Amino acid sequence: MTTTGLTRVNLADKLAQFDSHWDPHVVADYNGNDVMVVKFEGAFPFHKHDETDDFFLILEGEVTMDGEGGDSVTLGPGELCVVPRGMVHRPRAVIEAKVLLIEPKGEPNTGDPATAAPKPRI
Repeated sequence: MTTTGLTRVNLADKLAQFDSHWDPHVVADYNGNDVMVVKFEGAFPFHKHDETDDFFLILEGEVTMDGEGGDSVTLGPGELCVVPRGMVHRPRAVIEAKVLLIEPKGEPNTGDPATAAPKPRI
């Protein structure tokens, strides 16, 4: 951080601080949103977010986003996907992928507070 209040966040450094999968870590705040990094490997359960869209930017690797109805899209580094609110979906990655997420503060990663993991700040 500089004396001007500007902050630099190195995403590679942040991703190197943990090895877990499906465990988003907050790296910055943006207009009431959490900016997070996460590692995907395997398949996350199907879920939805009733009140917000879901934003995924692939940093490294390949992620397939499945919609419950059978639609899917495969994304590589530098590509993003916005899942509309209320759409049942699941991300999956055969080999570990690194992803940047943006969600409103407090939004459960599963869409359900009862099954959501906490989001640590790194």
